[in-house]
Amino acid sequence: MTRLIEAKNIGLTLADRTILEGVNLQLHAGKITTLIGPNGAGKTSLVRLLLGLQPASQGELWRKPSLRIGYMPQKLHIDASLPLTVQRFLQLGGAGAAALKNALSLTGIAHLLASPMQRLSGGEVQRVLLTRALAREPQLLVLDEPVQGVDVNGQVALYDLIDRIRAQQGCGVLMVSHDLHLVMAHTDEVICLNQHVCCHGHPESVTSDPAYLALFGAKAAQTLAVYTHHHDHKHNLHGDVVCNHDHSLPLEDCPPAAQKDESNA
Repeated sequence: MTRLIEAKNIGLTLADRTILEGVNLQLHAGKITTLIGPNGAGKTSLVRLLLGLQPASQGELWRKPSLRIGYMPQKLHIDASLPLTVQRFLQLGGAGAAALKNALSLTGIAHLLASPMQRLSGGEVQRVLLTRALAREPQLLVLDEPVQGVDVNGQVALYDLIDRIRAQQGCGVLMVSHDLHLVMAHTDEVICLNQHVCCHGHPESVTSDPAYLALFGAKAAQTLAVYTHHHDHKHNLHGDVVCNHDHSLPLEDCPPAAQKDESNA
């Protein structure tokens, strides 16, 4: 796999306080890596280091030359009096028309272009932010709490979308999340952070690691088991159940043979 970013023994100290210590990680093209950890673990600080927004206090950080990064922030604050439509907000990102059109086709929000940003739902805001990140045609997509403010069905739809984007675009994905339930079923590697890397690896191996259990408890691992089952259906971006064979069709409208397949899955 193509290496995009590698961190070797990086650390961060601010005002004599250790924020991060001895962190090692690699991010690769075509691979979804999820960063988890309790509040105050240093997740946001680590992302800032990887993006080059904050210099490390120690260690080595390597990025692929001319690496294109698409970043989706955790929150967006827009003044209620600012007349800003979705289309204008996306254009402010500086992407070309073709790249923006392709991003809109991936996220399915073209119908929102004339809507004021302030009137969007939480899920719609997240999809707009994802569209703007994708319009940069990134080799690495960095998503900070991508399903914040989205209901459970919408979360499933967004994670499925991220899977498809990774498959279609071949980009690497770094997700930051505190949601252990759904995110673990949509990632290739988990990095458990608490100022340092406590454990890392495939989700199933991480959830049985003593360091993970010490941070989140055995109950979290038991809850995870509920969410790592095989899905017998799909959700669209609006959270509706759709046909596995044609994601544009509601389940009740898919062909009878396909409905039989769905019910027997």
